Amino acid sequence: MFPLGSVSRSITGFPFVTVLVIAATAGVFYLELERGDPFVLRWSVIPAKIMAGRTLETLITSAFLHGGWLHIIGNMVFFWAFAPPMEEAMGSVRFVIFYLLGAAVAMAAHVAGDPTSTLPALGASGAVAAVMGAFLVTYPRDSIRTLILMPPVVRMVYIPAIVLIGLWIVLQVVSVSMQTTEAAAGGGIAYLAHIGGAIFGAVTGRLFLR
Repeated sequence: MFPLGSVSRSITGFPFVTVLVIAATAGVFYLELERGDPFVLRWSVIPAKIMAGRTLETLITSAFLHGGWLHIIGNMVFFWAFAPPMEEAMGSVRFVIFYLLGAAVAMAAHVAGDPTSTLPALGASGAVAAVMGAFLVTYPRDSIRTLILMPPVVRMVYIPAIVLIGLWIVLQVVSVSMQTTEAAAGGGIAYLAHIGGAIFGAVTGRLFLR
């Protein structure tokens, strides 16, 4: 499922920060492709280093790194679906602060789940989850235009935000409970970052509204 945005409201201004975040994320992804693994390892979160009080800046910088084309495209599609209305509701300055805090809290949740790991963690998923959590408590009844891709079926449906985001959060909780120790040790999806980001957004999102 790919959410494409709310059909219940239209923004009145230009989502400057939303576009800036997408552009910055794309720019960093280009640097990843150019500079390779050393660049990725330097700016990704490595839980063991965070617990040792080192490279704390990566709690934020890691949100601009991605593991491949599908990773970055998926995250930015979800971000574009929910970010513009939240930026308008919060204002650009508050929204960028909220996004960066959401990224840091999400990665901190991942670190807390596996504090001795030396594997790099990266991606905007946790920060995007924070935006989704804020959207959930701010506009729960909005109808979200959603593209369903289940080849050969391609269909557009309209799902209430409380249902779409709520089910997504439930899926993250179920996924982390089913994730084996071996799978977690081998990398994979940082479900705790998703959950931490969504909780942060749901709890604090309304505090950032104008």
